[in-house]
Amino acid sequence: MTGDKPSHQINSRNGAGGSAGGLEIDTPVVADGPALYRITRDSAVLDVNSSYAYLLWCRDFAHTSAVARTDGGVVGFVTGYLRPDAPDTLVVWQIAVDASQRGGGVAGKLLDALVDRVLDRGVRYLETTITPDNEPSIKLFTAFARRQGADVERSELFAAELFPDAHLGEDLYRIGPFAPN
Repeated sequence: MTGDKPSHQINSRNGAGGSAGGLEIDTPVVADGPALYRITRDSAVLDVNSSYAYLLWCRDFAHTSAVARTDGGVVGFVTGYLRPDAPDTLVVWQIAVDASQRGGGVAGKLLDALVDRVLDRGVRYLETTITPDNEPSIKLFTAFARRQGADVERSELFAAELFPDAHLGEDLYRIGPFAPN
């Protein structure tokens, strides 16, 4: 493997946030960690991990994650990893878009670009968990499945009683199989 980073140039259809030029989907680097932390914190809906976790994520799981940039700044991200006991499955941990870019399809573009990038690693499925009340995420992932021509299976993964805090249960969404490249 070379040090080349895949990147996708996407023309921005949404002028929100004063974005000049297009949207670039890229592999994260460690220096992107603070932006991932900020976007997560500012979302006010995602579980915020420690700032250290986002630095590690950008180092250790960069090839199964993606960032969206406009004008050189991170405006969205998706973090994922390959399941150790199912290496054909990409687990999406978090996906978030800066408030200045919401409504422009950035999250869908991040998912499309990331899955396109990992297909050559033998990925055939994507899994993510979503709380039953998170309609925007349910719509995002079901629309993604339609674009991919893939099936969606939903099942309960973690019941609310398993969480030691006030957390809703998490449903597992399994999407696939994807057609190989």
